[in-house]
Amino acid sequence: MGVCLQVLGLVLGIVSWCLQSSSTTSHTWKVRSQAETVTTSSWQFEGLWMSCAATALGSVQCSKFKTVLGLDSHLQACRALMILSLILGLASIIVSILGLKCTKIGRMAEQVKEQVALSGGVLFILSGVFTLTAVSWYAARIINEFYDPFHAGLKFEMGTGLYLGWASSGLAILGGSLLCCSCRRSAYTPTPRQFSYHSNSSGGQSIYKAAPASESASTKAYV
Repeated sequence: MGVCLQVLGLVLGIVSWCLQSSSTTSHTWKVRSQAETVTTSSWQFEGLWMSCAATALGSVQCSKFKTVLGLDSHLQACRALMILSLILGLASIIVSILGLKCTKIGRMAEQVKEQVALSGGVLFILSGVFTLTAVSWYAARIINEFYDPFHAGLKFEMGTGLYLGWASSGLAILGGSLLCCSCRRSAYTPTPRQFSYHSNSSGGQSIYKAAPASESASTKAYV
């Protein structure tokens, strides 16, 4: 059962990392709202790295953001969070593969493999939390600007890149949780107490006394 949970968690983590990559490179984090336009012959959409414009004829023109320091603080933070989530996701995939029970690498003990798998699950969860923070922050900014009556610029709506980010964060957190649940602590098995037998030569009662720990240890050593 633990192996199945680990494999399922790893598969979900790999899928989430692929979706995170697609979300990070997507150009449609926000799309210009068509509510205030008369014609729908042109579209404008933006991502984390560039802004694009498309026409009904099929032509698409994209331009990268020319500055980094001049960008909004929330955009820079979302970039950093998505890059961190990708790095953590890749590291968690490698660590989780090393910690799987069905993989044999060297003479790694089972307890060590469980700790490695647990570390991979925690990294997956952190990666999902970073992605969830980035897309939720970006979406909240879009919603605030859309409903702000004093906003003089263009109004945008949420794009496909945000939905990919939400899906990837959910899968990453779910996969990491499965990996963490598959690693259970080994049950503590107390050492059985040994008893020594003393008989009275005069025909009295037989007495059983618990042997001390040192005596039981020495008895095991000589057996």
